[in-house]
Amino acid sequence: MSDDPISDFTRRSVAVEEVEKTVYVAGAGPAVVVLPEMPGISPDVLRLARWVRDAGFTVHVPSLFGRDGAFPTVEGGREVVRRACVSREFRAFAGGGTSPVTTWLRGLARQAHAECGGPGVGAIGLCFTGNFALTMALEPAVVAPVVNHPSLPLDDPGGLELDAADARAIRDRLDRDGLTVLAYRFEGDRWCGRERFAAYRALLGDAFDGRVLPDSAANPSPPPFFADLVGTPHSVVTAHLVDASGHPTIRARDEILAFLAARLHPRGERASTDG
Repeated sequence: MSDDPISDFTRRSVAVEEVEKTVYVAGAGPAVVVLPEMPGISPDVLRLARWVRDAGFTVHVPSLFGRDGAFPTVEGGREVVRRACVSREFRAFAGGGTSPVTTWLRGLARQAHAECGGPGVGAIGLCFTGNFALTMALEPAVVAPVVNHPSLPLDDPGGLELDAADARAIRDRLDRDGLTVLAYRFEGDRWCGRERFAAYRALLGDAFDGRVLPDSAANPSPPPFFADLVGTPHSVVTAHLVDASGHPTIRARDEILAFLAARLHPRGERASTDG
């Protein structure tokens, strides 16, 4: 696999409270924010974003770390992780609370909703950004959060990347508006194990729909960053997805697209996606 030129997306500079970040935008219809996974906006993340686009949404992919479109290597990925873990924008370890970058992401969702219309915005978090999709639900425009294999905090398997006030506010918002959170992980994932999902369930109750795939469903030949540094089945709909019709990871992708469609297309209309 080689780098992705991202030539079929429009590259924008988006400002939220005077902080500017690059966002790649494509498609038409209600907005969905697809967050990058460590170590950045990889070709696999862009493949997911294109599936979302082709399902009838305007996809927004913000650049938060790494080199946009880069194939995830061991050397490059290690340096991106190091920088992200010491960045003021992220709270990678227990006790840090909610990552400040989520304030910017909520602003992005607000702007995307104003531009794209519809009932609201979807958010798909992945790995390092997994929980960000849930925190974005503090923004009223976000009505369809998808939390994929959330890895933060890195040093607490049963921790949540949330401070206490935000955790209560998210729980109350989901209860008040009748929202649910769709989540995925692999059974043997050491970065997002059963303790993490149990913590989400304890906080959110039945609003948390956590789904677990067997390790045998993971792509056995992911990019080097995932094979050598992640070292465990992890990325359900990106690096460890097997693009074959009827495969468990493809079914997970289709469930995510159906979840977005149910929330964001009032009449349940969405384009079909080839498996």
